[in-house]
Amino acid sequence: MTDRFSFHLLGTDGGARRGEIRLPRGAIRTPAFMPVGTAGTVKAMYPDQVRALGADIILGNTYHLMLRPGAERVARLGGLHVFANWPHPILTDSGGFQVMSLAQLRKLDETGVTFQSHVDGSRHVLTPERSVEIQLLLDSDIIMQLDECVRLPAEEAEVARAMRLSLRWAERSKRAFGERPDRAIFGIVQGGDVAHLRIESARELAAMDFPGYSVGGLAVGEPQAVMLAMLETTNPVLPADKPRYLMGVGTPDDIIESVARGIDMFDCVMPTRAGRHGLAYTRFGKINLKNARHAEDSRPLDEASDCPAARDYSRAYLHHLFKTDEMLGAMLLSWNNLAYYQALMAGIRAAIDERRFEDFRRTTKEGWERGDLPAAA
Repeated sequence: MTDRFSFHLLGTDGGARRGEIRLPRGAIRTPAFMPVGTAGTVKAMYPDQVRALGADIILGNTYHLMLRPGAERVARLGGLHVFANWPHPILTDSGGFQVMSLAQLRKLDETGVTFQSHVDGSRHVLTPERSVEIQLLLDSDIIMQLDECVRLPAEEAEVARAMRLSLRWAERSKRAFGERPDRAIFGIVQGGDVAHLRIESARELAAMDFPGYSVGGLAVGEPQAVMLAMLETTNPVLPADKPRYLMGVGTPDDIIESVARGIDMFDCVMPTRAGRHGLAYTRFGKINLKNARHAEDSRPLDEASDCPAARDYSRAYLHHLFKTDEMLGAMLLSWNNLAYYQALMAGIRAAIDERRFEDFRRTTKEGWERGDLPAAA
């Protein structure tokens, strides 16, 4: 155990990095995938299931929790770890992305964002200082600065304006966070798909000496090649001795390619959202259990998996659950998908440790392309 936040770079293999974040509530093995618990729950999963799959940390969402049940209420009830029965590290985002994408009648200025809740129309003001205050009330271990995320494509002038506003908000967020060695606040690199703006943002944030750095404003509709090009531009500018978090990413392919470019942390709703809609992620690629061809397929998703959802239920049964709208279908596929994501991260970490990451990257992607589970008899 430790009484302060720290990051230790344990090894590299090419551009891929192997490390460990240490916090009072536990260690986070990197590269890490953080299941998303938007409103204090990883949807369709029990907390002990999430932990058993290998998750060292989960993510909570400031925007949703400030609206329901309210940050002050969560604080009175012991903080998010107690409230959600997750005694391990929690990262919270700033709420900025959800304000831009979900809130009604929002107005943005230098001070912050004034918006109406998408839940009940109530009026709220989110400033860098209030975002940090909410995240501290939630008792988050890793806090994000408030930033403005511009959807792509966008005009360069608009991207530059939002990026520089985010830099000013970064200074205010860090000041509001103060000196708290037992947790951390991360700055967020913005700049859209414009390389020189990404470099400017990364350099300015590095000069502020944050404990860690997030790369935001990607995976918002741009092609994967653009996202990867921005990582290749950004990561060399960020301090090598600080963790790097790519926000909201993504698919297994996005993750493995981003690890190759030096990213340490990921989060995405994709595995649980896909699971609720009948889509399974496996080492053989994606499988849509709603397709009629699975109706009489007695094979499991993956007979070699350690996860009971993948190993012990037939594709025919899973297909049946989704055709009849049984909630067990969403539960089983969410379980399967998070198990696959955590197994992928464990495989990545082992490959970096053993300096065989490129081979792991190649064979993993070949498995997705081949789809090589033996055919049913």
